[in-house]
Formats: sequence, structure tokens, C-alpha cells
Amino acid sequence: MPLSRRTLLGLGGALVAAGLSGVGACGRAAPAPVARRGTFEVEHDDDQWRRLLAPAQYNVLRGHGTERAFSSPLNGEHRRGTFHCAGCALALFSSAAKFDSGTGWPSFWAPLHGAVGEMRDSTLGMLRVEVHCRRCGGHLGHVFDDGPRPTGLRYCINGVALDFIAA
Repeated sequence: MPLSRRTLLGLGGALVAAGLSGVGACGRAAPAPVARRGTFEVEHDDDQWRRLLAPAQYNVLRGHGTERAFSSPLNGEHRRGTFHCAGCALALFSSAAKFDSGTGWPSFWAPLHGAVGEMRDSTLGMLRVEVHCRRCGGHLGHVFDDGPRPTGLRYCINGVALDFIAA
């Protein structure tokens, strides 16, 4: 049964109120890093990723964490440009597909062609679709079916997983 944005936000608020930091409507608490060696064009061992990424980036991209809602400056980024993976610099989203979802995370109605991969995520007792960088496998966020036209999708992305390059 698909959950509405209101239900997801309510669940996220209840979890945060219960004291579960690092959990929000777009994500989950950070588990141990996922080892999927040999799958992606850009790969590093865990120690290399820790040296390459800031702690918050590592938590999200490699540990599947979630940044706090409304904490990313990219949520309010409205200039023309491209959003790139903070792990490998692959262009992921165009500013033309960005919209204000009101959820507190940068949201897009579509990624750039061939930029992301998706996989089933059944954590937190609900079925969601996780979005990751297709080149390095970095966790970006989740995609939901409550977005605007033309796709009706909302790619709810952690800003810390992105770098913005203005046009």
C-alpha cells in the first residue's frame, strides 16, 4: 500500500519526536556500509571513502544515512545549473527539474538520463525505492510517486550527497 507524503512526514516527525536522530521522511538511520564491490565504475575501499568524503557525506553516501530536514543549503538553491554526486562528480539532476516539495530536502521530478540507479528498500516497515548514483553507488535518497508533472515523481535527495555547479 503506497503511503502519502503526509503519512511519511507524520511518521518521520513521530520518529524524530521519539528521539531517533538521523531519521526523516526521506530516509533511515545509518546502517553499516554496504559492500557491493565490482558493481560500479568508481570504487574505493571504506578507508578511502572516509578520507575522500566529509563525515556527513560519508554517512549519507556510504552509510545510507539521512541529513536533517531543512539543513541543506541546496534545498533553497534556485540558480540554473547541475547537481552532481559528491562522491564521484557525476552529473545527476538539472536545476530545470528541481521543485520545492516542502519536505525539507532538495527534490527533483526527474534525474538526468542514465545518472541514477534504483533499488527496493523495505526498511522502517514500508516499501520505498532507494536512489543511488549509478557510477559510484552512493546513496542519494528515495523516489516517491507524489511529485509534479510531467513525471509525477519526487526524487527526495540528501543535499549533502550533492555538489551544485552553476550554469
